[in-house]
Amino acid sequence: MSSTKPTRSQREEARAIAERLQKEQQAAEARRQRTILISLLVVGALAIGGVIWFIFANAGESSSGTIDVPNLSRADDPFEGIKAPAGVTADGGIVVGADGVAGSTDGADADAVTVKVYSDFLCPFCQMFEQTNGPVLAELREAGDVVTEYHLVSILDRAAAGTQYSTRAAAAVALVADQQPEAFVDFMDALFVNQPSEGASGLTDAAMAELARQAGVSADVAAQIEDGSYARGEDSYVPWVAAVTEQASRDLPRLATPAVLLNGQDIGQDGLGVDWRVPGALEAAVEQVRG
Repeated sequence: MSSTKPTRSQREEARAIAERLQKEQQAAEARRQRTILISLLVVGALAIGGVIWFIFANAGESSSGTIDVPNLSRADDPFEGIKAPAGVTADGGIVVGADGVAGSTDGADADAVTVKVYSDFLCPFCQMFEQTNGPVLAELREAGDVVTEYHLVSILDRAAAGTQYSTRAAAAVALVADQQPEAFVDFMDALFVNQPSEGASGLTDAAMAELARQAGVSADVAAQIEDGSYARGEDSYVPWVAAVTEQASRDLPRLATPAVLLNGQDIGQDGLGVDWRVPGALEAAVEQVRG
């Protein structure tokens, strides 16, 4: 059986073809590796970008950071040298009369009962008190029968996931009481209606500012809440909130919220024995005290 032996040129051509195919295969493999590497780099960049976006996005949604709340427990007078909103009482109460304006008792009868309410904006029982008795107090106030006196204490910062919400909310309300007193009641009511849960991070400065706008607060005052400046610097009412809280701890047998006094008499079991959770009970107590 005869066979044809490849010539030298044929062998060289076959070798050249094999080498070319091998180089093409190596080039294809290199392209595949580059594609995989580029894909991994892109995915990694997107992942890092996502983490950065998450950090900045959440930073924007958080409060404006830690605020400096002074410890006034050793002060002879907690209010000494501390800026207070206009028209507040010596013990830190924001009075509201028949006209609904903070710092004014205009329209109140001479024998109007003073209703002191100590509350914390993160306290769920304070929210319950406002839901049950807020409309009643508003009606009695507008009729001249009572003067409401709000003491904005801060005892639940520890339950605000590090955002100091109790202090921030009280300071924001104090700012409105001073600069936009006609919107004080509506803003305070809005914060209770939109009260965050204990243990959560509380409302952001931006969220409080939006509620302030809805309550009729002007754009420039709301801007001070939104940018966090209301809680810092010499114009901040944060030290005043600390003073109100310290004074309340001295004036009350036990600082718990809500605490309600009618002409200085506690309505609780140690005083008038009134259960404010019962609809109509507070109104009846006011009538009793007024005589």
